[in-house]
Amino acid sequence: MSDSSLLFMAGANTVEEQRARWERKRSRTAKELLETEHKYLEQLDLVVTFFVTILKAKGTLKPAVLDTIFGPLESIYSASHVLSLHLERGNLGPGLENFCQNLELYGHYAENLEQANKTLKEQLRKNKSFRRFKKLQETRPQFQGRKLEDLLPLPLQRLHQYKHFLRDLLENTSPDSAEFKKLEKAVKSISEVSRWVQDTVRKRENSLQLLRVQKLLKGQKTQVLTPGRWYIREGWLLVVPSKGEELKRRMFFLFSDIFIATKPCHPLHPLNSNKLACQAVYPLHQCVVDKVFGHTQSQGGLLSLSFPHKTLLLMSSEQQDIHDWYQSLTAAVRQLKA
Repeated sequence: MSDSSLLFMAGANTVEEQRARWERKRSRTAKELLETEHKYLEQLDLVVTFFVTILKAKGTLKPAVLDTIFGPLESIYSASHVLSLHLERGNLGPGLENFCQNLELYGHYAENLEQANKTLKEQLRKNKSFRRFKKLQETRPQFQGRKLEDLLPLPLQRLHQYKHFLRDLLENTSPDSAEFKKLEKAVKSISEVSRWVQDTVRKRENSLQLLRVQKLLKGQKTQVLTPGRWYIREGWLLVVPSKGEELKRRMFFLFSDIFIATKPCHPLHPLNSNKLACQAVYPLHQCVVDKVFGHTQSQGGLLSLSFPHKTLLLMSSEQQDIHDWYQSLTAAVRQLKA
């Protein structure tokens, strides 16, 4: 047998071995996807069976309130049930293709979740029969000590898992396979909805941060809650005065468009002892940031923030702290001027 024939056979074996490895990994992933889908369905079923279905029949909650708390959970459950049937029959490609047509439900569910939690708390506070009903359902052995609040975020956790499962399946599917294109399309759909959900979560977390800072400040003169504003960071820094006075410890808040300097209110103040008084609001679009020292392995560091009518010298005894502030400030200014 010629050398070229031997090389051809060796190459063919290598390709076959690669395909065999792909198939083993793909089978393992498909099996894990099905097993976790069954577990996910069991958990969703607890909410649908013991809460949604019974509450609809009993009329304990008004239909609008019921819709707000549970959103499209029943439709999400149905879509997953159909997916599991496809997976059980080994119809991976068609099953995922069909499932992806329902992915928008997850985006809408994420957008509604904050209001759902708020309405749930409200109903538990003022609706005695619902409060009693919820407590009774959660004592059932099927719940294993879990609360309704533990189960409501499940669809968003599952969406994150889908993304990883589908990527693994795609990576271990031959591009020549009939299912490759369907998997590729499914990965793209999952990624788009994941970004939608992540943006929704980020916006919600940002709103909570803005609200928290607003409540920390004395009075309503400084408006933190402004559309389009993003919270970045906060922390204590020492202000270096221009005329040889002593250093002043101040709390600073950095947002996407402004930099706020505050100081603690008097500890004996009857209303504002735990609050901060706003001293100045600096617009970032007019800011120039410089690191005065803190470039070397020295202790601490000093930042200079130049505005049209004011220059701030800010100091920290921690070099990493100054470095982090410098990075955050320069990034915020750059983003604003872009």
